Amino acid sequence: MLNKYLNSDKFEFIIIYGRRRIGKTELVLKATEKMKRIYYLALEKNNLDRFYNLCLNYFPELNKYKKDWEVLFDFLKDKVDVIIIDEFQNLIKEDKNILIIFQNIVDNILKNSRIKLIIIGSSISMIKSKVLGYKSPLYGRKTLSYKLKPISFFDLREFFPDKNILELIEIYGFADGNPYYLSKINGNFWDWLDKELKEKTFILDEVDFLMRYEFESPSLYKSILEAISFGKNTIKEIKDYIKVERTDLSPYLKNLIEVELIKRIVPIDQKINSRAGRYYINDNFIRFWFRYIYPNLSSIEEGIFDINDIKRDYNRYLGYVFEDIAKQFLIKSKLFKFTKIGKWWYKDKEIDLVAYNENTKDIYLIECKYYDNINTKEILENLKEKSEYINLDIKNKYYIIFAKSFKEKIKEDKTYLFDLKELENIMY
Repeated sequence: MLNKYLNSDKFEFIIIYGRRRIGKTELVLKATEKMKRIYYLALEKNNLDRFYNLCLNYFPELNKYKKDWEVLFDFLKDKVDVIIIDEFQNLIKEDKNILIIFQNIVDNILKNSRIKLIIIGSSISMIKSKVLGYKSPLYGRKTLSYKLKPISFFDLREFFPDKNILELIEIYGFADGNPYYLSKINGNFWDWLDKELKEKTFILDEVDFLMRYEFESPSLYKSILEAISFGKNTIKEIKDYIKVERTDLSPYLKNLIEVELIKRIVPIDQKINSRAGRYYINDNFIRFWFRYIYPNLSSIEEGIFDINDIKRDYNRYLGYVFEDIAKQFLIKSKLFKFTKIGKWWYKDKEIDLVAYNENTKDIYLIECKYYDNINTKEILENLKEKSEYINLDIKNKYYIIFAKSFKEKIKEDKTYLFDLKELENIMY
């Protein structure tokens, strides 16, 4: 898709954004590697001076020109194929007029050229509001905007062609679909992780690095993320865990949602503004870090942390990860037709996933058990009992169970069972 715009015979204004570590820069640099380009990584200050000096390295004759954004772009439009500005939000933070300057650059300087202007941003909220928002001076001017997301679980085989599905699930529980983390894993996952923690490499400081860019005072945000990583999903549970009484957590939760570290989920049969909403961490690496690294920072620093402490708990931790994998499978495989999918709960009753077809009124009730020798009959009975409380117009009910393995595979009408072997065979 990116190549299509890069190969056009007219000016293109391309915006690529997404969370850090998702591969935005690598994608753009790979796509433009054979083009004559200027790549600039914006910092927190002195960006005009830095950009000017960068261009001067390529074109010494620029020393005769004024140090000015518009002058520089006017000079470059016929000299290079593409200009890439990475971490564009830093330009916005430094100079409140930069968006108006770039509006003029796009409208009056580059519009009739064949150059490609690419801006890359890691601050999703800032790119959405300041660049893509309707109040932005740049609104309506982009020819392509693309939000880069983590790769899916079922694409992990591209990174690890020799690993089986069990190993891939373990890796996904740590790295999610973030290429930066996936590319670091080498050999056996547990041996690699043990070595990384003993050598105190990037893992220890990674979340501090990520949060430093988003929040001035991250301590309370860290406590909230730790609480959610241990299954405290309501505001009351989070407050009780971090032991704060008077502080209103709503603004903090809203900020965490904006930077996509967490998400708020409501039962599938309720409206988005339902008071029954719960909070979940959006990324497996963040969940892993706050569950296993953050509480053990001291023992890891002292070199006395035992990797087996993670191993003993890991299957339980992977329960939620397995739900996400099952959801991806149901969407990707297209074995069942539904128009929405999500979690469901009511009082003390909960179903891992519910998929619903708003047209046919068919409903799929889904349980995910990351255990071996699952008792199918017991789970089916529970699903049938819980389904009576779902507040949707239902015509047909179907039951789907995912597990590592089953004690026995019963054959029952409108019931589907998937173990790891079947998932592997169907998807690969």
